[in-house]
Amino acid sequence: QVQLVESGGGLVQAGGSLRLSCAASGLTFSSYVMGWFRQVPGKERDFVAAITWKGGRTDYADSVKGRFTISRDNAKNTVYLQMNSLKPEDTAVYYCAARLSWSNYRSSEYDFWGQGTQVTVSS
Repeated sequence: QVQLVESGGGLVQAGGSLRLSCAASGLTFSSYVMGWFRQVPGKERDFVAAITWKGGRTDYADSVKGRFTISRDNAKNTVYLQMNSLKPEDTAVYYCAARLSWSNYRSSEYDFWGQGTQVTVSS
């Protein structure tokens, strides 16, 4: 059974940094495109970042470009999201997700999802 388990969330002051991790099991990790999304209560889940199977290509939402970095370690079945220069508007539950295809990777049509980790940025 596939599991994606996020960790690394927490409370941080504006301007600070956090690194989220997502450990995957039950799937051939290197066969999956990995994405990070975030959601605030009452709003849709938004795309944050995605990375291809071997990490050769990444893409980011405009709101996080230049501040967040997605990476992966296929030997550890883990994807990361390094978040720097955090802003209060980054406050959300962050989810990692996996899909086989790079096509339409910004949509929420992923095959597997984690349970989410809360990130709260205070002003």
